[in-house]
Amino acid sequence: MIRFRVPILVAFAILAVASGYFVTQLKFAFDFEQFFPEGDEDLAFFRDFIDNFEADDNFMIVALVRPEGVFDSTFLEEVHDFSLRARELPHVLESQSLTKFSYPLKTPFAVTSIPVIHRLDPTRYAADRERVLHDPRFVNNFINEKGTALTVYLKTGSSMTLDDSREHMRALQALVKEYDFPNVHMLGRPYFQQELVQMQKREITFSALVSGLLVSLIMFLIFRRGWGIVVSLVSIALGLLLFMGFLGATGRELNAISALYPVLMIIVGTSDVIHIMSKYIDELRKGKSREEAIRISIKEIGMATLLTSLTTAVGFATLLSSRVVPIRDFGINAAAGVVIAYLTVLLFTTAALSFFQTDQIIKLGRGQAFWERLLERIYQFTLRRSRAITIGSLALVVVCAWGISLITTNYSILNNMPRGEQITEDFHFFEEELTGFRPLEFAIYTQGEHRATDYDVLQQIEKIEEYLQKIPYVKAIGSITAVYKSLNQMHANNRADAYVLPETEAEYNRYKRLADQVPMLQLSVLVNEDQDMARITSRVFDIGADSIKAFGIRTDNWIASNIDSSLIQVKQTGTGLIIDKNAAYIRSSLLTGLAFAVLIVSFLMALLFRNGTMLFISIVPNLLPLLLAGALLGYLGIELEAGVSIVFAVIFGIAVDDSIHFLSKFKLARMQGLKVEAAIHLTFRETGKAILLTTIILFFGFLVMLFSIHPPSVTIGLLISLTLVSAVIADLLLLPLLIRWLIKDKAD
Repeated sequence: MIRFRVPILVAFAILAVASGYFVTQLKFAFDFEQFFPEGDEDLAFFRDFIDNFEADDNFMIVALVRPEGVFDSTFLEEVHDFSLRARELPHVLESQSLTKFSYPLKTPFAVTSIPVIHRLDPTRYAADRERVLHDPRFVNNFINEKGTALTVYLKTGSSMTLDDSREHMRALQALVKEYDFPNVHMLGRPYFQQELVQMQKREITFSALVSGLLVSLIMFLIFRRGWGIVVSLVSIALGLLLFMGFLGATGRELNAISALYPVLMIIVGTSDVIHIMSKYIDELRKGKSREEAIRISIKEIGMATLLTSLTTAVGFATLLSSRVVPIRDFGINAAAGVVIAYLTVLLFTTAALSFFQTDQIIKLGRGQAFWERLLERIYQFTLRRSRAITIGSLALVVVCAWGISLITTNYSILNNMPRGEQITEDFHFFEEELTGFRPLEFAIYTQGEHRATDYDVLQQIEKIEEYLQKIPYVKAIGSITAVYKSLNQMHANNRADAYVLPETEAEYNRYKRLADQVPMLQLSVLVNEDQDMARITSRVFDIGADSIKAFGIRTDNWIASNIDSSLIQVKQTGTGLIIDKNAAYIRSSLLTGLAFAVLIVSFLMALLFRNGTMLFISIVPNLLPLLLAGALLGYLGIELEAGVSIVFAVIFGIAVDDSIHFLSKFKLARMQGLKVEAAIHLTFRETGKAILLTTIILFFGFLVMLFSIHPPSVTIGLLISLTLVSAVIADLLLLPLLIRWLIKDKAD
């Protein structure tokens, strides 16, 4: 190694420069479609549905608030002007607001119209307000129930890219600033894309900086020597730089859970650095030359670290079983990052260390004695309190089993919104004052020769709408029936109670001929070209995935009992429903992935130890952190959703590392001829400190995520921090017990 140290350092310098360039090429993305479960039959149906009609999230809604009430001439004029100018914004296909709507009016001479709001005649505002606030077409869609907010609905192009969204939002926000609106709230796909990508960038930068500062402090406390601190920090930073450069060079997109990458890379790199540097220092203190110390460190710790890196990578690779693309991408990227961190430490760190002696790397003194005393006490505790440790472990399993039974998958969008940000405040506003965000669609299939515009078919659609209108958390319900209700109302002098379907089929047929003559109605978004399929659109409040699923089941049962299946068949669909299906897939893929991880790790352990007993000993302690993580989800009421599901892969992948280091040292001690108890004691003294130090770093490293504004990141940080502490406790307490019970010295 010493012979090649200069070429190795030069090679890493070149890689660092190249990575610095590729970091500038990193791509960020946020799209709800990313979280659609691939291969799902409902997803295939939904895609066919939007091919027949249009996407259900191709909109931007701007809510313009006037707390004193919107019926003010100046305010209404500004809203109207804004809605007209908004048509010219990039990627806007049309713009609608209450100031642009008119009621059709039948006169003896022709059909004309009167405005919904007589904008230029304040004397009619009171009557307009009374009529509008009792019109289901407008309330919660274009005006809130209190009459203090108007919305401008912008229909945007489908599948807008991040660049499209940024262009649109820049122009929209610039236009809003030209007016003196008291309060403005926004909701829609372009807004989500822009703001959540910005959040990703802030989270990645923040987590990298804070984790870096934390590790710097810890390295200072450990080494107390300039070169020791420099070598360790440069090694860790280099691993992170190479990883981010790798993502940029391979065109990998960073998504909503990418803020974990810097934390993961820093703490995984730190763990490897501490283990290799601790071993190198130990060998130098034994009087070994630098070359010999490097050789022994690579042989003993390098092999153990290789195995820990493989097991950690396997833990992340279990996420490949997920049907959700961002989760799979995270698994692939994190696994690659672990390998990059390992190679960086094995090659760069050892090459750099070979230039230094012990006193240049670390300041020995009372700190070393502290760790030795602490580890001796832990060792003695395992000798004296084996019964208490056993009972405590069994009790913990029972407590965890109960907690796991309490886990819910009632995922809500709000739980994933950034804390304290304008976009979250806007989301709250629309949930409380207007229609909410989650689209809920019903696809209506006509049967036999029936068509979607037949009178008896429309009566069935109307029955479904009436059922939905009774559900307090379902809003903005619309379908083809609205056209004929409006025409019926027109023929009744626009009486509010006449907004119903015509009473007879003969009346309906007269209205249908009139509707066919008015191309402006744009019925293609409500009925397909062949008229054998229609849609009911609506929005449902963010009440949680499980609650919406229960509502969906009740609705399906009601439809089966109350709708004539010889006329229509009905199927629920929509963006919200597809995303909510992730909950079921997360549970199944989580269990499948973890089972696969345990099998792979068991195989790697079998290769390392070539002993069934050691295999059993290595796996058992690492199941406890998984049980604890599940129990914490249940007891804390944290929903198991896509982002949180990665916790288990991270925990298992990292937790098993300490077991490998402990058992690898124990195996080496046994190969040197030591008795079981002596080998355990030596393992505590030589490996225990590195295990404790890495756990402390892992704990505080993930705890940094508590400062995140992204709630799932906070949850992930808390769960991983707490469960990794439980992992090291299990390793230092349970492993010695299992070894004593299952491995015996041979009789002399």
